[in-house]
Amino acid sequence: QVQLVESGGGLVQAGDSLTLFCVASGRTFSSYVVGWFRQTPGKEREFVAAITRSGVNTYYEDSVKARFTISRDNAKSTVYLRMNNLRPEDTAVYYCAADRWGCTGTGCYRTLQFDYWGQGTQVTVSS
Repeated sequence: QVQLVESGGGLVQAGDSLTLFCVASGRTFSSYVVGWFRQTPGKEREFVAAITRSGVNTYYEDSVKARFTISRDNAKSTVYLRMNNLRPEDTAVYYCAADRWGCTGTGCYRTLQFDYWGQGTQVTVSS
């Protein structure tokens, strides 16, 4: 079992930066791939980024590539999502998720059924 808690969301202006945190419980955090997703009311949940167990490989949705960076510190059981140059369309509830197996490629992570999910953190970007 893995429990995930997101934090770091807030209200910012367009062009600002934020770092989201996903802290996991459990002693085997390094055994899980982790992804970030986001969702706005009335829309389907959208893949944002994912990182493999060691952190060597990362994957991003095209709309955030070059602006967002996913990283992890397994010693702290934490995954980060650094978001730069935020846009109003980035406004959403952001969720982190963990999966025991993972896969390869952005296309795969868009549809992967992650095993564990956090409760989400709200990010609001004003224009």
